[in-house]
Amino acid sequence: MRYFFEIAYHGHSFAGWQSQKNALGIQAVVEDGLTKIFRMPLKILGSGRTDTGVHCEQQFFHADIEKEFEVETLIAKLNSFLPQAIAIKNIQAVNNSAHARFDAYERSYEYRITKVKNPFLQGMALHHFKPLDIQTMNKAAVLLVGIHDFTSFSKVKTDVNNFLCEVKKASWKEDGDSIIFSITANRFLRGMVRAIVGTLLDVGSAKLSVHDFKQIINSKDRRNAGANVAPHGLFLTKVKYPPSIYK
Repeated sequence: MRYFFEIAYHGHSFAGWQSQKNALGIQAVVEDGLTKIFRMPLKILGSGRTDTGVHCEQQFFHADIEKEFEVETLIAKLNSFLPQAIAIKNIQAVNNSAHARFDAYERSYEYRITKVKNPFLQGMALHHFKPLDIQTMNKAAVLLVGIHDFTSFSKVKTDVNNFLCEVKKASWKEDGDSIIFSITANRFLRGMVRAIVGTLLDVGSAKLSVHDFKQIINSKDRRNAGANVAPHGLFLTKVKYPPSIYK
């Protein structure tokens, strides 16, 4: 039977979802835990990849498990095998054709910034102390909404067939000492959110105008966009699936 697992993790110590040379990924750690519990090799497939150091409040992966188990017992056992930085939150039976990556129709990210030095947010938010024009940044962010070619905000070497994404919403919110960028789309390219945030920070710092930002989108050239911001401020916050996949 196929099951969807809901997972959350602190990404600081990991090379993102997939392992890289000389660096451990979340996927390998979870597979190792499941293999030990069921005493047989078990492979998992995630809803998508996250970059090194990126955090996750909600992600899903699927696994095919033929042995019977109690959900709460397996959650407790697997969490006991996993490091403190990784937590399994839920397990749900799905149709055997359900796919954690391809059936996801919406994904949401947040990029979190703190305006003041806060030791309790170390590794969890970008410290950006210079003034930002949030209103102008939101004017630029609106230009992201819709179906666009996001080549300008993607890593150059990537194994995708196209660079089209449908952004459903994108906005900045200021709350006290915190500034949060929220973006929701059907899919994201490698490094896309961090490149968008870096470029929008240039808009907020008056290094770029809203018109400049529009031209960067249309140029389809990564060299025209701003630098990627640090990964530790980025959180995958939500992944949505159609109800029809669940049993």
